[in-house]
Amino acid sequence: MRVNERIRVREVRLIGAEGEQLGVTSPEAAMELAREAGLDLVEVAPNANPPVCRIMDYGRYKYEQKKKSGKGKGHSAALKEVKLRPRTDSHDLEFKLRNARRFLIEGDKVKITIMFRGREIVHRELGHKQLRVVQEMLGNLAAVENPPRMEGRFLSMILVPNRDGVAEAKRAEAEAEKTAAATGSEESRVEAGEPGSEEAEAAS
Repeated sequence: MRVNERIRVREVRLIGAEGEQLGVTSPEAAMELAREAGLDLVEVAPNANPPVCRIMDYGRYKYEQKKKSGKGKGHSAALKEVKLRPRTDSHDLEFKLRNARRFLIEGDKVKITIMFRGREIVHRELGHKQLRVVQEMLGNLAAVENPPRMEGRFLSMILVPNRDGVAEAKRAEAEAEKTAAATGSEESRVEAGEPGSEEAEAAS
């Protein structure tokens, strides 16, 4: 895509800044019109006969193209890790899986790692059992990408977000926030001494 003085042809088909057709003219005349408008002359179809040029803000055009190309990329998934022990109790497990849930909802992969110490390594079945419990607790929020496998003293599996489960979790969060906001508004009215709905009906 050539801009301004780099256009080297005898004539061009010109499009105005608003998309209007301005007909065939010389590059010099087209450049003059672009300068008068405080814009750039950009060759948008060099292989056409004659080549097509447009009067535009080239810097803004490049910025919008970059923004559009970035839209499709979305969130870049990262691999987050949550470490557990073979005998992590249910309370601690629930606490640690809050992070796992948040990572999955944000679109990240999660590596669940069971760490064995000392003679715990002979009870690998406890680690596998712990991972099954993790899957049950996360429910349809996660899908298994890499099944459990041993790496030295570590047993790990990798989970990825389950699209339907994540969408459901986001809906539930939105509803909870909505309910909390409505409750907070009602409590504020009561504290301020404003009549509630029943009192308003009685007053009428």
